[in-house]
Amino acid sequence: MNFKNRVFGCAVVRAINANYNADFSHQPRTLPDGKVYATDKAFKYLVKNYIKDLYPEETIFYFKSQKADFNPRSLEETYDFRFPKSERKSKTEFAQNLLSCLDIRCFGATFAMKAKEGNNVAISIHGPVQVNHGINIWSENNIFSEQIMSPFVNPKEKKSDDEKDKAATTLGRQSKLQEGHYLHHFSINPKNLEEIVSLAGEGSRNLSDEDITKLKTAFRLGATYFDSAAKAGIDNELLLWVQLKPDSKKVLPSFSNLIKITKKEDKVIIDLSEVKSIINENQEDIQSVELYYLKNSVEISNAPENCKKFNIISGKEIKSAEAK
Repeated sequence: MNFKNRVFGCAVVRAINANYNADFSHQPRTLPDGKVYATDKAFKYLVKNYIKDLYPEETIFYFKSQKADFNPRSLEETYDFRFPKSERKSKTEFAQNLLSCLDIRCFGATFAMKAKEGNNVAISIHGPVQVNHGINIWSENNIFSEQIMSPFVNPKEKKSDDEKDKAATTLGRQSKLQEGHYLHHFSINPKNLEEIVSLAGEGSRNLSDEDITKLKTAFRLGATYFDSAAKAGIDNELLLWVQLKPDSKKVLPSFSNLIKITKKEDKVIIDLSEVKSIINENQEDIQSVELYYLKNSVEISNAPENCKKFNIISGKEIKSAEAK
């Protein structure tokens, strides 16, 4: 069944002594004022990685894959790998194949390659799911670096005549953020796909209820699931999901600047008072409000009324008596 509701919400990713999204100098990304941030691509990568591993029946197109020689595939090679039976003749066929990929049905695509006749095929798909850059809403942006040692000598590195220097292994450096709470605002508008689905014709897939269920699960677990040396210490901390009624035309503001975070002893206090005010003002347009959070380390202050609370890891509902 096609998903027809618009959604507004935000996801908070916690980083403790970690590097959630590094720049090309391997430092956590920072704005000109020194505030740490992460791109939307960083969050969407975690979402796609989770769906790829946990829902193998789904095709994820925009994700690096390797050939037998360990080199990454090009766009054309990826298309042929994902759709080996494709005749690569018509735009309709290209569009139908692309819309069969869950990441494209969610996030859209700008796709251009040559068809078999040699003519260029260009397709632009406006994704229903839009994710903003994640801004660190914690008051501090403390980045630290540390030296690490490789077990190998770099033969190209210039050495002095000292035998000890010649025998020394290579030193490297890694940088991490001491503590961060990255807030990504997102919105979902299923109408963004209607035109391309109509043009692609019968058999093309629209955004479905099942797609949204998988997406929501990846939104609340993708960061925690992914584990690497740099991203150790990264967790999904909170997911706020505000779903409008199917016929609502209301547009809610970005939640990026509306959520405040403080600490009390070892508990993170997330204040939703400004979000609560907006939800109360638009109650007649809202179908449901769901709040997922790390129950053991997070306390919610001023949660919206009639908001259902869930443990972000287990997905189980948190009753009012234990919602602290």
